[in-house]
Amino acid sequence: MREEIKESILTIEQQKKVTMSGVSSVDAFSENTILLSVNGKRVKIEGSKLKVISFSEGSGNFIASGEVSCVKYGAQGKALSRLFK
Repeated sequence: MREEIKESILTIEQQKKVTMSGVSSVDAFSENTILLSVNGKRVKIEGSKLKVISFSEGSGNFIASGEVSCVKYGAQGKALSRLFK
């Protein structure tokens, strides 16, 4: 049985607010790091004063705030994309 791939859209507003759709789960979070699962891959958000505002497992919508400095997207921590550095 194949896993359904959902559309995933990442929006970062003025490096202060992160909105993402298609999120399967929030795996871990702290003030400096948030780890998400999206379509079987990991998304790592790094920064300071990070706070998860909301997450809906049913719809896959995720919102966080704080000072975003980096977003890494890939499997097992391998960085495919790096923003703001």
